[in-house]
Amino acid sequence: MAYIKVIEGKGMQIPSNPTIGYIEGDGIGPDITKASIAAINASLEIAYKGQRNIVWEKVLAGEEAMENTGKHLPQESLDLLKKCVVSIKGPLTTPIGQGFRSLNVTLRQYFDLYANIRPVKFFPGVPSPVKNPEKMNMVVFRENTEDLYMGIEWKYDSPEATMLRKFLSDNFSVNLTDDTGIGIKPISRFRSARLVRKALEYAVQNKRKSVTLVHKGNIMKYTEGAFKDWGYEVARTEFGDKTVTEEEYLKQPEAFPSRIVVKDRITDNMFQQVLTRTEDYDIIATTNLNGDYLSDALAAQVGGLGLAPGGNVGDVYAIFEAVHGTAPKYAGMDVANPTSLMLSGEMMLRHLGWNEAADILEGAIMSAYKDQKVTQDLARVLNIKALKCSEFASEVIKRMRPIK
Repeated sequence: MAYIKVIEGKGMQIPSNPTIGYIEGDGIGPDITKASIAAINASLEIAYKGQRNIVWEKVLAGEEAMENTGKHLPQESLDLLKKCVVSIKGPLTTPIGQGFRSLNVTLRQYFDLYANIRPVKFFPGVPSPVKNPEKMNMVVFRENTEDLYMGIEWKYDSPEATMLRKFLSDNFSVNLTDDTGIGIKPISRFRSARLVRKALEYAVQNKRKSVTLVHKGNIMKYTEGAFKDWGYEVARTEFGDKTVTEEEYLKQPEAFPSRIVVKDRITDNMFQQVLTRTEDYDIIATTNLNGDYLSDALAAQVGGLGLAPGGNVGDVYAIFEAVHGTAPKYAGMDVANPTSLMLSGEMMLRHLGWNEAADILEGAIMSAYKDQKVTQDLARVLNIKALKCSEFASEVIKRMRPIK
């Protein structure tokens, strides 16, 4: 097997037949993974006529791993993902309120996948709850490794919570009632800066118009507010010849015709802005919790999470994923929508530099939706006959054409 090599200072060295790891996931995961791999393979064949292909290596995680190894995420799986460098995964179960920690968060922190990247744009033919969904074309860069997702918290009646409440009372005059659970929200300069840096690099490489720093700095001044300040600092010191602040731009827009406008918005206002002034926003860089909420809200405007791709990307490793849940009641029924994972595969192909196959895959998916070839989640809204998951994959593959 040929594995991707990472050479310091030079990036990835990608063979013509790289081994890519895949996690099927729980619930509908096996159905959408099978459909997505078939579509990705077809796009590669049409683009490269056998000159490039992927060798897929299965990685155990989630319920299947528990059944086979007694662990939800065994060390052998982590080692294999590390060896593959680039991987793709279906949804994994995360219990609410109890049980094991989120496997998604574990993977992001273990491989330092600090940028959760979620492109959101409208596909013609997809039903939408808003009047002008075609105005949506945003990419969310969500910090992936800190904030509340670090899981630093204590149950209200634990000895640790009791000790911490006493410490806060004795040292900072912060008095909390005995029924208060406590969580800690870490936001660091280093992790904030590298997330904003990656968003700005993407904006430069893809000739985007603006980067918006989304935060709740009016309330959380030294975490969310600091994220905003550090973001502006990166733009000023590292991209000064390519960016301009919104304040400067509005004074004299004609003086900065090709600069990327860097601006910021308070989180609650941003939820309104993406509905009422959608076309004003392009790239969004934000903290972990904000990015989770906001990316789902954006996806709802263009058809829902079933169409929302995602990539977890660091300086070395990358894991692309469907952003929706496991939908266990539909497991094994071949009815789920595989688009989220297919489009995550399209992101993965671009990450590899295989843009021709990515264009073919994306174009075929868009063509299928334009012709209203859809799975049950959208068919019931459109009041038309639904395709099975595997049938949707066949419709996508049928529409693939070489890029001229």
